[in-house]
Amino acid sequence: MESIHTQDEFNKVIQSSKPVMVKFQADWCPDCRRMEMFIGEILEEYKDYNWYDVNRDEVPAVAEQYEVMGIPSILIFQNGEKIGHLHSAYAKTPEEVEEFLQGHL
Repeated sequence: MESIHTQDEFNKVIQSSKPVMVKFQADWCPDCRRMEMFIGEILEEYKDYNWYDVNRDEVPAVAEQYEVMGIPSILIFQNGEKIGHLHSAYAKTPEEVEEFLQGHL
């Protein structure tokens, strides 16, 4: 998973004609660390897609623009548009993440 550190990088990434997944997290977030324990298997299953990581504390304007109120959250973008948003409250288990991805890809 490639990290995004600036708003310019983010804006370029989301312009893809193929869906891209962006995981918003923060270093201090315990739920984010819990997601790290299972996200590897999901990345492997969805390896045909590009995955990116944004530390919401590093690029707060992006998190605010796309209404990322809780973390971890996974957003899907295509052609510059947000086409899916898995809020942190529903991102606690691998099954919840899988269900979200299956419903949006």
